[in-house]
Amino acid sequence: MTQLTPSQTRLLGAARIGHLATADDAGVPHVIPVCFVLGPDSIEGYVIYSVLDQKPKRAALIRLRRVRNILANPQVALVVDHYEETWDRLWYILVRGRAELLVEGDERIQAIQLLRRKYDQYQSMDIEDNPVIKIVTGATVAWGLDSAD
Repeated sequence: MTQLTPSQTRLLGAARIGHLATADDAGVPHVIPVCFVLGPDSIEGYVIYSVLDQKPKRAALIRLRRVRNILANPQVALVVDHYEETWDRLWYILVRGRAELLVEGDERIQAIQLLRRKYDQYQSMDIEDNPVIKIVTGATVAWGLDSAD
């Protein structure tokens, strides 16, 4: 596992949006923007959570392509980036890991609490019973701001 610097970890934790890449069992990619929260660091790696929330969707939560892809192929990537016209301020963090769907249990409840603390919009959303995507990170790549510290 590639470790992030403390400042890169702060950037990842403070970021408001990431782009989650999943692929089906045939390797067909699917990338979507997601809200996420950085969970506790573990021996396995960083943990990242994203709840299947109530923003408009075209399918039932369990039928979403990202869910079907994770069930078929748990290898995922999350990209968090920052762009400015002043290019010396550009950065990105790419996290690769293994995803699973949390549909019950204390960890899912704790993840939803963390997400509610980060996103005011989740305070009024009925997400208590929604599945949570859990990503245990494996490799990370960081570039740009603070990539050398």
